[in-house]
Amino acid sequence: MIDKYLVTPFQRFIRAESSSGILLFGATIIALVWANSPISESYQNLWQFKIGISSEAFELKKPLILWINDGLMAIFFFLIGLEIKRELLIGELNSFKKASFPLFAAIGGMIFPVAFFFILNKNPETLDGWGIPMATDIAFSLAILRVLGNRIPLSLKIFLTAFAIVDDIGAVLVIAIFYSESINWMLILISMIPLATLFILSSKGIYLKYLVLLFGIVIWVLFLKSGIHPTVAGVLLAFAIPIRQKIDTDTYIEGLSKIEKRVKETKDINSPILTKEQINQLDRLETWTAKVQSPLQHLEHRLHSWAAYFIMPVFALSNAGVSFSKDMDFDFPLVINIILSLVVGKCIGVSLMSFISVKLKAAELPSGIKPMQIIGIALLAGVGFTMSIFIANLAFAGSQIFIDSSKVGILAGSVIAGIGSYIILRINSKEM
Repeated sequence: MIDKYLVTPFQRFIRAESSSGILLFGATIIALVWANSPISESYQNLWQFKIGISSEAFELKKPLILWINDGLMAIFFFLIGLEIKRELLIGELNSFKKASFPLFAAIGGMIFPVAFFFILNKNPETLDGWGIPMATDIAFSLAILRVLGNRIPLSLKIFLTAFAIVDDIGAVLVIAIFYSESINWMLILISMIPLATLFILSSKGIYLKYLVLLFGIVIWVLFLKSGIHPTVAGVLLAFAIPIRQKIDTDTYIEGLSKIEKRVKETKDINSPILTKEQINQLDRLETWTAKVQSPLQHLEHRLHSWAAYFIMPVFALSNAGVSFSKDMDFDFPLVINIILSLVVGKCIGVSLMSFISVKLKAAELPSGIKPMQIIGIALLAGVGFTMSIFIANLAFAGSQIFIDSSKVGILAGSVIAGIGSYIILRINSKEM
């Protein structure tokens, strides 16, 4: 019964992500214009402004851009963790049959770009950037599909979203394993105590939102101080959120009918305000409604708008501002490497592995989808904006030249992939 009411809200998700993509594009343009304007110094000064607390026993003071990349993005990764858990339990990845086609596509979309990067890279100093072309930006890619309107079937959007989520899983693992600093395992061990407590409570169907918030802050700080990137803490915390309701939907509907009946029975037509009994029934309705909501689904619903319309645009505004000046140094081999890895590597990897999985009968081509549309989506997977920039900041933390070069490669590759995929999909998709 629960699966019927917790089916993946793809259409609402797609609309929100598409709108977020438009905001991301706007924030990116503003960042680039601002960083290359006469007041470009204010752009740099704003994000380097330090905020935090400091005492003899404890200090947590960081530039604003790190609060965004380590703090706000931890919330973004928490949301990704919620989406991943939902997809694995009741969504498009909850069985091998459902997951096989996007799973093969995602594997190809991770392995081939990394392989391209290694093959093309000739500079040992830029080798750490191999993870940059791995992930697909769901918001930007869905925004491009939105421009095509009714030409794109829902099954194609589901395919893109599903393999992009698998990409996110891969990116999270890469960040945790390869892009974390020297690790203080004692702090990680301590962080496992509140995390294990939340998992135990979740297994018993107990969800206490203020306890989750408190423990979440503690776990985030411990991860931050341990050397493992704190965004990983967001994903782990998400898996400790229960998905089951306290009461099923039928019970809720039955209780709703009783509440409605009692409210009608206590109606006072001469009073402009509610009776005491009606207020009690409204309080009961709030309690009843809280019990029927899945904590995971409720949190995902609440956070999605914040992530789509605030966190991701702020991230783009603070990270996309590359300053182009006459005396600026770029590592052009790195720029070209990232462009080719994103555009060619992703396109070949996603399309080739998709077709191989169908040929080997390990997966089925979703109904209503043409092979050329798969190639169009494979090229669209090269739009790697948000996660790619995030990994670039981690990979080249000590070199601004490499960071800026990576951003230029990511922006150029994403634009090429976006335009190319739009043309292919428009030619091979009829308006429905």
